Amino acid sequence: QVQLQESGPALVKPSQTLPLTCTVSGDSIATTSTFWNFIRQPPGKELEWMGAIGYAGGTYYSPSLRWRTSISRDTSTNRFTLQLRSVTPEDTAMYYCARSSSVAREWEQGQGVRRSDFDSWGQGTQITVSS
Repeated sequence: QVQLQESGPALVKPSQTLPLTCTVSGDSIATTSTFWNFIRQPPGKELEWMGAIGYAGGTYYSPSLRWRTSISRDTSTNRFTLQLRSVTPEDTAMYYCARSSSVAREWEQGQGVRRSDFDSWGQGTQITVSS
């Protein structure tokens, strides 16, 4: 059974970079046809897909976050990492990592996601942006 675990700072100051790592067990992030995603949910708002890295290392990003987001991976440790630059208080949210079998074109066009779009989720980690 695949398990995902997010790790990152609970508090980040405005203008800094938010680093978030997802450690995967029970599956390899290089398994064919798997995609490894970051999703967030700000207080009182819907789920927001941020981006993903695929089994072959290709990356996919939300159009609204593309210019300040980078996703990378380390197959030797089975981890993938998000870097969100120039954060503001509006980046305060619960952050999740999750596995999917594809990246929908609609996500890359900025449309919403549902929990059922992903077959495995981490428990999530709350990150607050504040000075």
